[in-house]
Amino acid sequence: MENLGMGFEIIAGAVVKLECNNTKKTMIQTATTDRNGKFLIEAHKNVSTYGAHKCKVFLFSAPHGLKRSNIHGGIKGATLRSEAHDLLGNPKYHLYTVLDLAFEPICPH
Repeated sequence: MENLGMGFEIIAGAVVKLECNNTKKTMIQTATTDRNGKFLIEAHKNVSTYGAHKCKVFLFSAPHGLKRSNIHGGIKGATLRSEAHDLLGNPKYHLYTVLDLAFEPICPH
C-alpha cells in the first residue's frame, strides 16, 4: 500500500467486479488492482456502447483486512463514465472509467 496522505493509500491486490445486465444473461467479470490501484476489464463483445449504462463496477474484496465502503458507489455499484471513443484508432473499442473506489479499516469492537 502506498500512502497518499490524509489517510488514503493505494491498494494493490483488491478485487473489483463488473456486472452488466444488458444481455439475456447477467455478465460478471472480475479484475485485481495493480500496484497503482488501477484495474482493466475487457468487457464481453455483447456489451455495446448502447448497453453500457446497465453495467456497474463493485468492490469485491481487499487484502489487509479492509472492508468495502460505498464511496462513489463501491457497494451499490459505480456508474461507468465514457472516456474515449475509437480507442487506439479502432471504433470497436470504447474506454469507460469509474470514480475512485475506497475501502476502510474494520473497526474493532
